[in-house]
Amino acid sequence: MKTKTAKESLSISTDLVLPSDTNALNGMFGGELLSRMDRVCCIAAQRHSAQIAVTVAVNHVAFNKTVPIGSTVTIAAKVSRAFGTSMEIYADVWIEDRFSGHKTKVNEGIYTFVALGADGEKITVPKLFPETDLEKERFEAALRRRQLSLVLSGKLKAADATELKSLFV
Repeated sequence: MKTKTAKESLSISTDLVLPSDTNALNGMFGGELLSRMDRVCCIAAQRHSAQIAVTVAVNHVAFNKTVPIGSTVTIAAKVSRAFGTSMEIYADVWIEDRFSGHKTKVNEGIYTFVALGADGEKITVPKLFPETDLEKERFEAALRRRQLSLVLSGKLKAADATELKSLFV
């Protein structure tokens, strides 16, 4: 199976925040943003795996700034690491000032997807080769996040979480 790069999975969506997308404070509903992020991440996962991909976890979301009504919001997602049948997808969310064009990062999220074959069963996905410094940083951190998740769910003994141990040595 061919190893792929993160840029091969890059998926970008740009859209407006309309009144029906907002809460009583005229900021985008968190759930609306999560839904949009999930769709962009799904496309990235499917580009990487060349298969149907489904969300299995939302590992992290940071709502750092409000996304105001009328904003142009851009979501960029790509695979940060592949693990057998699963893929970690990292999404960055930006808003654009309509007058100056200046972009501000307002949110980020990390999703986990699995690839499914025609029979609905999990299938192996290509390995990922990170190229940029940011891709390498996210690639390395993905293994720590995965081990932490497995330890917390009881699927991995803490003593076997080699990447986590290295943080405290």
